[in-house]
Amino acid sequence: MALKRAKLIIKGKVQGVFFREFAKQNANKLGIFGYAKNAPNHLEIIAQGEERKLEEFIRLCRRGPIFANVETIDITYEEPDSEESEYFDVR
Repeated sequence: MALKRAKLIIKGKVQGVFFREFAKQNANKLGIFGYAKNAPNHLEIIAQGEERKLEEFIRLCRRGPIFANVETIDITYEEPDSEESEYFDVR
């Protein structure tokens, strides 16, 4: 199983709409590890997992939870981190 790791910078109405919890629930369903945290003007997500499942997770993040309005999502692929914990954290 080839792991991939992505950093997502999500802008729009993404804070105060349960986006981090949405990300955590979907990550857990898909077996994605990493975290989601709020930043001053965006949401940052680090996600790592099997390539097909990671792409599904990214697709879900493009939509976001019901009250979110994703305007832009910038994705940077990184080298997988063997030290990454085996759960998805909300920070």
